[in-house]
Amino acid sequence: MKVSIRNPSARADWLNNHSIIKDDDTNHYINIVINDWFYYIIHYICDSIYYKIMFKRNILRELHKWSQRPDRKPLVLRGARQVGKTTVVQEFAKSYDIFLKLNLEKEGDRNLFEAAYPLDDLMMAIYLANKQVRRNKSTLLFIDEIQNSPKAVAMMRYFFEEIPDLHVIAAGSLLESLIDRQLSFPVGRVEYLPLRPCSFTEFLGAMGETEMLGMLEAISLPEILHDKMMRLFNLYSLIGGMPEVVANFAENRDMVLLQRVFKSLLLGYRDDVEKYARNSTMQLSMRHILHAGFAYSGQRIKFERFANSGYRSREMGEAFRTLEKAMLLELVYPSTGYSAPILPDLKKSPRLLWFDTGLVNYCNGIQKEISGPDYISDQWRGTVAEHIVSQELLAADLKVSAKRSFWVRESKNSNAEVDFLVLHQNLIIPVEVKSGDSARLRSLHLFMDGVSHQTGIRFWAKPMQTDLVKTFEGKEFNLISLPFYLAGLLDKVLADDPSEDLLPVAGDEHGVNPGLFVSCCKISKSCRMEISF
Repeated sequence: MKVSIRNPSARADWLNNHSIIKDDDTNHYINIVINDWFYYIIHYICDSIYYKIMFKRNILRELHKWSQRPDRKPLVLRGARQVGKTTVVQEFAKSYDIFLKLNLEKEGDRNLFEAAYPLDDLMMAIYLANKQVRRNKSTLLFIDEIQNSPKAVAMMRYFFEEIPDLHVIAAGSLLESLIDRQLSFPVGRVEYLPLRPCSFTEFLGAMGETEMLGMLEAISLPEILHDKMMRLFNLYSLIGGMPEVVANFAENRDMVLLQRVFKSLLLGYRDDVEKYARNSTMQLSMRHILHAGFAYSGQRIKFERFANSGYRSREMGEAFRTLEKAMLLELVYPSTGYSAPILPDLKKSPRLLWFDTGLVNYCNGIQKEISGPDYISDQWRGTVAEHIVSQELLAADLKVSAKRSFWVRESKNSNAEVDFLVLHQNLIIPVEVKSGDSARLRSLHLFMDGVSHQTGIRFWAKPMQTDLVKTFEGKEFNLISLPFYLAGLLDKVLADDPSEDLLPVAGDEHGVNPGLFVSCCKISKSCRMEISF
């Protein structure tokens, strides 16, 4: 028998339907000839793996909120390939009475839209294709690989206008590279939600650390458990958040086995280059970025002759921007201002951030397991620490358009750079990622002298702590030092009590009282405090 194992959609159907797939509708597959007994062994193994990776994703909460809203629109899931879009929708579909799924890589499913049927006839055909009877029950329609049919994209408008009770979700593996270039979703008729690699809280859930997860989300972790949480976060910072990697490690607890998974993911992204690129020069430029670019993670880069190549700025810039649209990386441009909004200075060199720290580690040869609470501070000159914090900050943002930012002051006599800027209550809060309390935080001090509020953030490997600090110019401000594992919960840490301004509160000799910490961190333009240890 012949079984298509190359095409992801065919593989998913193989696992879900427990049947042999004859995928003659796509050119992107390879046929493997195997005998019957070997097929059943492979089928059993793959079926087991598929269900083991079904750990809970935080986006499921947002999908349930979406489903309950009366003003709900068809939803487009946005994200890089292999971040789990299809798997998340299949899990979410369990809350519906009827689940209709179309994969537009299959010619039969794609032809439903290409035939230009009237909407009622189209819906009848969709129900029949899924062997379902149209009933007055809660129904979810999932259109996967929607980028293969512009007519299906256009149909999203009519789903919204004429069948408002039908819940519709669309996704696609190459969707990001085609939006605004070959595809245009109906304006005002759809909404978007990003899906990114797993966050640290999702990693804890996959690892079965439910009690640690509960304490982390409540920001009520006893200091005695700080080292354990740091060890878990160090593992997360090493392997990253790709769902297949997290699931594999949660199941086997073996770093060596992850190398094969990382290799497969990376080869898949490199193979996709020809689908993203519009010409051979762009193909070569993108391949160069995907081979050499991980070594420049966290660094400010120049397009001209990037990574010792011969490519010019225009060629390399176009390649970088295409990969950015595919959500594989982000070009983070600095800001030079002190007040909202945070405006990037596109004339300055951007910082290169990849979408997953685990892939960065793999491509840079950091393959062995390193445990202990000091790992994230000491390895690779702090690059891993900054990168994982940036990944956590982005994972907490539900906007597709979310961008990270950092601050620079460039002058002849004095240059300064703050790692990240966070907008909170219309104030720009500086965030530094440091290896320990020996760091002078000079750039943070310079930034604080230019703003009207009194709060700065430092991420480090120690427990949370709040200090009253003076800048070099004599301005007092509150330095809130947070352990790395709270990076994804920074918004919650900074959440304010709407009734009044609350000031940072000192705890006992061990630091800030964790129970008071959430409510004590409101940013106030006039906040003052005294603290002693």
